[in-house]
Amino acid sequence: MKKALKILFLSAIGSVALANELDNLTQTSNEIVNQIDTGIQLVGAASEFSHHGDGLSSGNLSGTAHITSEHLEAYNSALLGMSNYKPYGDLKAVLENKAAGELDLMDSAIDTFTEAVVEMIQVVEVAEISEAASSPQEEAAVQEFVAENQQVLAISQDTVSEYNESLDDIETHANNASAYIAVANSESAVSFLEQGIENANTTAEQTNIFYDANAQWVAMGYNTTRNLTAVYLNGTDGIGLDLYMSEADILTMGSESEFYLTGPTAQGYNCFIKQTDCEL
Repeated sequence: MKKALKILFLSAIGSVALANELDNLTQTSNEIVNQIDTGIQLVGAASEFSHHGDGLSSGNLSGTAHITSEHLEAYNSALLGMSNYKPYGDLKAVLENKAAGELDLMDSAIDTFTEAVVEMIQVVEVAEISEAASSPQEEAAVQEFVAENQQVLAISQDTVSEYNESLDDIETHANNASAYIAVANSESAVSFLEQGIENANTTAEQTNIFYDANAQWVAMGYNTTRNLTAVYLNGTDGIGLDLYMSEADILTMGSESEFYLTGPTAQGYNCFIKQTDCEL
């Protein structure tokens, strides 16, 4: 829940920032226009009474129409801000915020996965000693170890459920994050989706952007139309994003990762738990 609120908060910040740029320009430009308007009125009055001798000012009215350094600084600053203003929103920021939310959810799932693996860590030792047993005497040692520690070595269904569910969550959130980041990093994809936002006359912050694993795309729905705009991630459109990897490539990448290389199956039980028998 907190992470979902964080995502909404980040999106809200983006919308407020965009609105503020326009508001600032409107306010600061109108402040100067009001001063100019007052100045024109004062000049008009002066040109009238000065020729007819039928009026005088206090001698201090001109100052009420002065444009101050504060007016100037505020207006020029608003101009600078507005030069970066995006009336259709900031699509790249929206995609990056969605990716950040997915990465937070993935990290949480990794924590759950790690806790489940730690709960089952003894199975690594059981696998190692049972596989190494090559004589009746060694097999007897394994039998004795299991008999004496059966309760500790047993794995609960709750732990297995946490392990399985966290794996599913990790894959889902990792894919979502990678999809959003890939689209955000593609100038062609961003430009294509931005055109869809402009055609729908809405903003990036008001769209519904989602990754669909079955359709193999990142799609964007609008609050002003029932149409969808989608970027394929399998290389079948003109944008050229081809992200899907084979199972073998995924596992190779994983086997080279720090997460795996510092884990119990790569290091072995004694190295991971007891910090002994570690290969240098």
